[in-house]
Amino acid sequence: MQNLFSKIVVDNAMTRSKQPTHGALIHLTNNTTQKIKNCNSKVPNSKSNSLCPTHHTITASTITLPPHSLSHFILCIIHQTKSLCRQIKMDPEGKILFASVGIPYFGFDIFSISLPSNPSDISTESISETRHTDGVSANFNAGFIDDEPGSVVFVSERSGSSQLYRTRSGKSEPERIFTGVNSIFHDRPTIKNQRLYFVSAHEKPSEPYKSWAAVYEARFDREKSQVVRLSPVGTVDLSPAVSQSGELIAVSSHGSGRWKGDFRELETEIVVFPAADPTKRRVVVGLGGWPTWQGDSVLFFHRKVEDGWWSVYRCDVSGGPATRVTPPGVHALTPAASHDGRWIAVATRRKGRPHRHIELFELKTEQFYPVTEKLNPTLHHYNPFFSANSERLGYHRFRGESAKGDSIVPHLQPVYSPVKNLRMLRVHGTFPSFSPDGDLIAINGNLTDNAGLMILKSDGSKRWILMDQPLIFATAWSPAESGVIFTSVGPIFESVKSTVQIVRVSFNISDLDDSKALTNEKNKITVSTKLLTRTDKGNNAFPSCSPDGKKIVFRSGRTGYKNLYIVDSVNGEGENGEGIFRLTEGDWIDTMPSWSPDGELIAFSSNRHNPASADGFGLYLVRPDGTGLRRVHIEGQDTDADLAMERINHVCFSPDSKWLLFTANFGAVMAETVSGPNQFQPYGDLYACRVDGSGLVRLTCNQYENGTPAWKSGVASLDELSLAEPTGDKLRGQFDEPLWLSSDI
Repeated sequence: MQNLFSKIVVDNAMTRSKQPTHGALIHLTNNTTQKIKNCNSKVPNSKSNSLCPTHHTITASTITLPPHSLSHFILCIIHQTKSLCRQIKMDPEGKILFASVGIPYFGFDIFSISLPSNPSDISTESISETRHTDGVSANFNAGFIDDEPGSVVFVSERSGSSQLYRTRSGKSEPERIFTGVNSIFHDRPTIKNQRLYFVSAHEKPSEPYKSWAAVYEARFDREKSQVVRLSPVGTVDLSPAVSQSGELIAVSSHGSGRWKGDFRELETEIVVFPAADPTKRRVVVGLGGWPTWQGDSVLFFHRKVEDGWWSVYRCDVSGGPATRVTPPGVHALTPAASHDGRWIAVATRRKGRPHRHIELFELKTEQFYPVTEKLNPTLHHYNPFFSANSERLGYHRFRGESAKGDSIVPHLQPVYSPVKNLRMLRVHGTFPSFSPDGDLIAINGNLTDNAGLMILKSDGSKRWILMDQPLIFATAWSPAESGVIFTSVGPIFESVKSTVQIVRVSFNISDLDDSKALTNEKNKITVSTKLLTRTDKGNNAFPSCSPDGKKIVFRSGRTGYKNLYIVDSVNGEGENGEGIFRLTEGDWIDTMPSWSPDGELIAFSSNRHNPASADGFGLYLVRPDGTGLRRVHIEGQDTDADLAMERINHVCFSPDSKWLLFTANFGAVMAETVSGPNQFQPYGDLYACRVDGSGLVRLTCNQYENGTPAWKSGVASLDELSLAEPTGDKLRGQFDEPLWLSSDI
């Protein structure tokens, strides 16, 4: 404010005299136009004390005001300056906790084996795996560096986002590759002829529902190199592959159109262009993904065939139809072709075998040879790659429970935040919520096979179990009571007829001492529970507490439709319906409510704009008394088509009630979904916007499903989180393959 006022000079010489004045001169020394409209400030000493409707327009010139207006004019300046300062300080701040599907359990490292002349000879006795990465975090999607035998380039999550790294002979730790672009997502790196090709998401597209992914090139032999975008502006490219000579690039392209909602089988085409002139793009295959080169003239790729099997196809770049290579009866995914023309390596899923494995497919004999099933039969293996001389075969997999490296899934894991004043952490669990003082965090388990309700210290160092049965979800810590947590008990995402109840969980906060912290699954804190919803009223879930702790808003399917209700947080609903208030009503789904910290609003997700579809959810606000219901129109969602595509869930408020945090599908698909473990990534990135829908900012950008966030300010203990000695569960590599990838065809 001081700097602003230093630019305004008030010539009030005449006002200092006792003579009547006709006005005062205001000089502006900048070249901007400042409009002060509807300042709503009260004029001091005014008998009416009414709000002043005067509009003052200030331009880069001298204006004259009547003497009685001078004080009010300065008040307008002060009001406008304070408003401007508030806007400047309105960037989101605080700490955000959220959950991610799968990745805390991955424990991926890059491995390779030397291929024998006869692949039938592969066995644990004859073949030993070489591990190229150091066991830190999750490492995946690798490729050999041609002129450095044994060195690989790969993606790693060790810095809290997907960044590129390389190994170098003689050095024990991988080196970060600084690509020259500021992005929290990189993928599919390839180094050829001292050039680095990769996917990045640092350029925001001009419209929603278009992936941020594009292919770039940088010189690898120079410390500082200009990064060149190879994908045309507005075009989405994934999975780049470089030909043997390095002269041609193939990509899996989603084109320049908007995302249509495809997820399991992407509607991508194979596009080829010269590395020296990326503008000369040519579509060689109309439907396909994950291209790989054999020499400079032949491409292999995968697609889902009409008979239901994912298979590998072959095409000549010069033209002609693509031909199917792998037979039905086995899913053959993410191919890698050897340049000697003998093999393609594929990741397979076979009927009766729960794990994904790498196999060699001999092109001449059309015969499969198992590789990783002989080495690690009970582990998933992903995304094979060959060395330039075709003598080594690489892939990534879980490193193993006893392998050197990270062996703990930490309770809390820092994640890189694109917003300066936001601290983001991934929680080992789901549905986190903060205690009133922020020192503790309530979490649910994974909904199926571990403790349903637990408490963490906010530095991640200790954990206690409150309820050890599974099928518990959506925690809400009472803002007014340190020893009260609300949660839902029952199956998640089921029909209105399913039995799910809101439970009030009470415990003695003094029981949470270090001596009772969880060291094994038998330690529990004594709790008392009370059902707040009637057992004959089905599917009550997603509680959120009013700031005074007296009321709970939740979702219920008791009428045959899922709408919102408010109930007394202590007594619950009575036998005759007393103590409960219906907040919304209609033949649609209103769900996942969140009560603002200032008590003024309740945010929730709903398909009320299109009840016939359960795929689209918009973001809505309503007052606790049921008035003022409106849809939040998110910045950039400008058309009916935009609004129809929205899938917004897991909304919560910022601590100051000025921002909304939620998951959304605005960024479409960042990678080929079939190339990794089970995810629902297109609607699993975190975004924040102001309550009026403005100021949209993307907080996560990756190929994982992120969700169930919580937001708190002033949690000092989070800043003391130690990365050196993480506390958590043993890393066992337990994660799901894509649940939709069935072999029962």
